[in-house]
Formats: sequence, structure tokens, C-alpha cells
Amino acid sequence: MGERLPRVKPLPLIKALSKIGMRVERQKGSHAQLRGFFKGEIRFTTIPIHMGEELPNGIVLAVLRDCGITKKEFMELLKK
Repeated sequence: MGERLPRVKPLPLIKALSKIGMRVERQKGSHAQLRGFFKGEIRFTTIPIHMGEELPNGIVLAVLRDCGITKKEFMELLKK
């Protein structure tokens, strides 16, 4: 079995994704849209930003899938 994902808030998630080149393209209301070029492809994802709340693991997994990174790669980005 792989490692469990830690509970993460939106801003640390955005900060971790910025390390692979994802940038906030725009924000409308409580959702930030990120865009970046990673692993040879342009990637897009949307992250809900509700201050003070941790994101559900399903949302985090969907964002990771959109960005094309694995849980292991994400864990490494959080440690940096």
C-alpha cells in the first residue's frame, strides 16, 4: 500500500504545485484556476479556496491527476 495523503489546505497545495511550474491563471470567487507545462503537456486544474478548511482527499487526488503527478511526487514537493 502507498502512503496516505496528508490533509492539506489550498494555499500549501498551490505553493507545492508552483514548484513544478503551475501558476494561478485566474481566480473567480472561491476557485483558483492553475495552468502550467509539465511532463511535455499543458496542464489545467481548479482548486477550491475556502480559507481555514482542509481539502478533501478526493479533491487533492483529482488535482494531482489533472497535473500529471503521483502521490509520491506530491509528497516530495510538500517536503521541499
